[in-house]
Amino acid sequence: MSDVADLIAAALPFDNLSGATREKLAAVAEAVEFAAGQLVYKAGTVSDDLYIVARGAVRLERMDLGAEAPVITQVGIVRAGEAFGWTALANDAARRNAVVAVGTTTLLRLNGTALVDIVTGDASGGNVSRADIAAAIGTIQTGPISRKETTDGPSRLAFALSQIARWLQSPKPYLMLAGYAALLGFWYLSVDLLKLPRFSEMPGLTTVLHEWLSPNPTYGVSIYTPAYYLHILVSLRRIALAFLFATALGVPIGLLLGWSKTFKDYVFPIFEILRPIPVLAWVPLAIIMLPGSEWPVLYLTFLASFFATALNTMLGVASIDASYVLAAKCLGASRAQVFWHVVIPGALPFIFTGLQISIGVAWFSLVAAEMVSGQFGLGYLINTSYTTVQYPTIVIAMITLGIVGYLTSAGVRLAGHWLTGWRAGQLALDGRR
Repeated sequence: MSDVADLIAAALPFDNLSGATREKLAAVAEAVEFAAGQLVYKAGTVSDDLYIVARGAVRLERMDLGAEAPVITQVGIVRAGEAFGWTALANDAARRNAVVAVGTTTLLRLNGTALVDIVTGDASGGNVSRADIAAAIGTIQTGPISRKETTDGPSRLAFALSQIARWLQSPKPYLMLAGYAALLGFWYLSVDLLKLPRFSEMPGLTTVLHEWLSPNPTYGVSIYTPAYYLHILVSLRRIALAFLFATALGVPIGLLLGWSKTFKDYVFPIFEILRPIPVLAWVPLAIIMLPGSEWPVLYLTFLASFFATALNTMLGVASIDASYVLAAKCLGASRAQVFWHVVIPGALPFIFTGLQISIGVAWFSLVAAEMVSGQFGLGYLINTSYTTVQYPTIVIAMITLGIVGYLTSAGVRLAGHWLTGWRAGQLALDGRR
């Protein structure tokens, strides 16, 4: 029920609905199934219910009565996570265009009167009035709307704070802290306290923390030294450039590999021969081919990231349900229109999965490249600290690398959630979220 409530709240153009209100909306929602081509409602139907597409898609059609015969015109496509039938929230008995299911489709049907009564009765701080609903409907032309665009700063802040509060009420943050505590506890016990075999020569937790947080570090690197931040910034700059290059080339090539059989027949064999070659094997050629010390590092960082991005993008295109392509062609879409409006949106979840993997392997490749050919950077710091027997600095650089890498991966993941919000509806209805 909570997944359905979240899906409904995401589709409605009102922020800050309380959890109780979401559950009330979920309780009055009725799930209805439609087969491909089945009429949801015909043109001219009185607007009583609002619908949310939980899975699949629907096509809005307008009938124009011409001199000789009626002409049916497609108004738009409403996809999973989006809603239609907004005039059901108005007081007048508006009449609607026809709606037809595109492929097997599941809709959530909510009575307009009941929905308005529940939403306007919400006392959580959203304070949605009937005037607000009328204004929201007035901004809707034809087609779907997923969230009200607003410049109301406090409303957005309150919504973000409510999401944080829900996260803190879940077990996730506490399990995460327990995992970190277990790792640090094992480190302290095995090195500092018990001095287990093969661990006794490692820098202990207390030694690393003292060095890391010291204004006058023994080995010259801590949170108080400018050199520490210079290493981080240099690595971040290299990652940003390599990741952008890998995305700019990997995504288009992956789309073409999945979409064009001819292109795949020519390119994929070469792709598969080059992909298994380790990044370190490219080091001599990179140094020979590229000038200076910076370009080889960028090239080696780009390489593994590019293959991860391209391969996942290709798999994303292959995963698209053929019925969507057929439906688009039946509606008269050209090959280019199918590519832009079906293939690219359908592949986005796989693309962002590939980008998360890509940013991770980019850090891996960067450290290897900086150890061999870099000047400054976290990989360079790790390598030079090893050669000069500064073991606490090695651990400091490794932990820093993990934190910065986690933050960059989280940024890519958040961008993916934002651009593929419609995917949440499909997962919720499938019971996978």
